[in-house]
Amino acid sequence: MIGKKDLLKLAGISVVTCCAAFVCSLMLSYRFDLAAIDVSSAGEEARKLYDAQLSNSLIVSLVTGGCLVLTSIVMLLTYIRNYVDTHCRELGVMKALGHSDLSIAKHFWVFGLSVLIGSGLGWGASQIYMPEFYKAQEGSDKLYTVPLNFHIAVPLTVVVIPSLLFVMISVFFAARRLRKPVMNLLHEEANTRQRASRGGDVSGTFLSDLRRDTVRSRYSLIFFIWFSAFCFGSNVQMAFSMKKIASATFGVMILVIGLILSYMMLFLALSAVVKGSAKTVAMMRVFGYDDREVGRAVLNGFRPIAWIGFAIGTVYQFGLLKIMLTVVFKDLDNLPDYSFDIKALCIALPAFIISYELIMFFFSSRIRKLPVKSIMLDC
Repeated sequence: MIGKKDLLKLAGISVVTCCAAFVCSLMLSYRFDLAAIDVSSAGEEARKLYDAQLSNSLIVSLVTGGCLVLTSIVMLLTYIRNYVDTHCRELGVMKALGHSDLSIAKHFWVFGLSVLIGSGLGWGASQIYMPEFYKAQEGSDKLYTVPLNFHIAVPLTVVVIPSLLFVMISVFFAARRLRKPVMNLLHEEANTRQRASRGGDVSGTFLSDLRRDTVRSRYSLIFFIWFSAFCFGSNVQMAFSMKKIASATFGVMILVIGLILSYMMLFLALSAVVKGSAKTVAMMRVFGYDDREVGRAVLNGFRPIAWIGFAIGTVYQFGLLKIMLTVVFKDLDNLPDYSFDIKALCIALPAFIISYELIMFFFSSRIRKLPVKSIMLDC
């Protein structure tokens, strides 16, 4: 019932869970090993650093893991909803043949495989990087040494439990989406088109109405585009600040994870926008609109969302680092004075504008290449 192409679309969830498992595995393992050592005989500065690192490892795990897990859940529910909506006729036929909602929904457990693959790869990568991470945490002072040990609780927490959780979420949500009469499923595609064609303020121009309706009809993609810009704005700027506060290694790790999440989410969202707007593009070409007008009508509505995401990400990274230095590490001596990094903003903002506009140009070119004849034959 669920083909390989459907599972390949879940690669985005695998990437997100891979990043979450990578960071959480590092922090949880370090916390377990850190808690096992005795620093009672160490100096006051060492004990302060010990307490701060103990709290920091837990906070980073909770914040990073929590945000990325919630993102993965939103992505998973979106994929399942889109699958049910695009295969409503086949699912309706199965229900008509006597299959219950649960008997159909139980096959959606395979959607949880994306989490198992992603979290497994993230945990494996953390095991490779773990020795280097421990060295970076010691710093140049080396007030104490943290031994590296294996903890079975870490793979259980970041791989096994999330995978089982996502399998249950997949089956439960699919069963809920299938809780419809057979005739409603068989005619769902037509009803969806009718709902999408309604609404809109007749007072505006056609292009402005189309731009607004394109955004309104894809609420889940709004989150993905916002989150992609949020990751770029927060992680890129935080990476530059980490060189001064923690270490260059930690900054590179944050930068790489942020760029992967940002570009991956943006590509997935805009690909869905272009694919979902194929028939609209064909109709606009038939009525004489040029490629530039078509591209602006389909994509420009998402630009303000990206700008808002970047702005919130900028404020978030500053607030998070400020709290870490003034609350978590407040008792440590010789901490650098931290203020808003204008230099990091001056680097991140042009990089965001250039990369975002290049990606928008790429998808605008994809819109121009959409074959009108084949699209019109499907209508």
